[in-house]
Amino acid sequence: MFPARTYTERRERLKSSFTSGLLLFLGNEESPMNYLDNVHPFRQDSSFLYYFGIDQPGYSAVIDLDQGRTVVFGNDLTLEDIVWTGVLPTVAELALLGGVTATALASELAAYLQKAKGRELHFLPPYRPEHRLKLFRFLGLHPDEQEGKASLELARAVINMRVFKSAEELQEIERAVDVTVDMHLAAMGMAKPGAKEADIAAKITQIALASGGNLGYAVIATVHGETLHNHGHGNTLQSGQMLLVDAGAETSLHYTADLTSTCPVDKAFTPRQRDIYQVVLKAHLTAIEHLTPGVPFRQIHLLACRTLAEDLKSLGLMKGDLDAAVEQGAHALFFQCGLGHMMGLDVHDLENLGEVWVGYDGQSKSTLFGIKSLRLARPLQAGFVLTVEPGIYFIPQLIERWKAEGKFADFINYDKLEAYRDFGGIRIEENLLITENGHRILGKKRPRTLEEVEAVRA
Repeated sequence: MFPARTYTERRERLKSSFTSGLLLFLGNEESPMNYLDNVHPFRQDSSFLYYFGIDQPGYSAVIDLDQGRTVVFGNDLTLEDIVWTGVLPTVAELALLGGVTATALASELAAYLQKAKGRELHFLPPYRPEHRLKLFRFLGLHPDEQEGKASLELARAVINMRVFKSAEELQEIERAVDVTVDMHLAAMGMAKPGAKEADIAAKITQIALASGGNLGYAVIATVHGETLHNHGHGNTLQSGQMLLVDAGAETSLHYTADLTSTCPVDKAFTPRQRDIYQVVLKAHLTAIEHLTPGVPFRQIHLLACRTLAEDLKSLGLMKGDLDAAVEQGAHALFFQCGLGHMMGLDVHDLENLGEVWVGYDGQSKSTLFGIKSLRLARPLQAGFVLTVEPGIYFIPQLIERWKAEGKFADFINYDKLEAYRDFGGIRIEENLLITENGHRILGKKRPRTLEEVEAVRA
């Protein structure tokens, strides 16, 4: 945990956004995998961690603005529990580490909320089944109603705090990035004909666990980089292919990193692979160059799309008026997703609180294919931590559909594209901090140019 004052100061800042009522924070429970005692690895709710720091299941908390008190609810271990878990800190001890002195049994939360009936109660949008069941039991709110009853005021107040990273948080994120660089270097060193995706994924996971933390999300280590979220690891690497790795470490305090690397299975890229890699790298560097406070990230995304389109045209894969092509979404045949997203305690930071508020500050999202997947569009501000991750993905099924429909025939050279149907995909991703005057790449250096990647492969 951070020092107690960190959590106390965070709660005080949050309270300043409200005048009365209660702020309810539900921590997470254990999640059974296939029966009660065989559970998934526990992960605490990120907002509960942010304001209370308690990283154990079964906890909740109330900030009572009218009574001027904060109460943590939880249960101490029984002797039978200790047989299985060993001795763990008490509820009072854990609460005090987060700067809270008042505690109560978990079973007393319902009565506390009932006693406060008639006063304004703020809770965050539920995203887990146990949250929905508790809100139903405590408040009588049917799960179908809960999204609409969740407090937008509280969600926005939490978002407006968590999007700005403190020096303590940045230190944790950079620690996660450093470990993640080691994960990617190991994967790139293992990539060779005959290697197994599963072995590479296992090595990535081992490095994350050995660092004292965990993975921030499921490992992507695949020769089918054209599948954006490919979590299968059943392939054997073959000469002529590329390995795409998207993996991030999470520290013991649960701050995460999110990097993507693409390398050849052979010692060097083929000429065609070099061409496409350079296209992605140029878009990546161009986007990073324009990261500065006040610039809307949507604008940087479109700049990256335009840069990709220019170089794809030079290779003969696109044609025509490129401004019109990007405006209409023709480039999305190659780049179907967004350029990046916020990052911190969540790899897609705060996404459960509403993407339209986190990434768009309340502005409506586009419905156009490609740009509708952009998670971050709002003007950048100092203190934001985000990813930049352009890519090019040759998806055979998408190519077939668009070609059969004659879609964007004025902008796409389908005949030339036939030679790339089995190409796969390339993505380059780094994590950045927006500073007062521009930006800073977080963590230690990792290979990104053709020469740097091939040097690891030598």
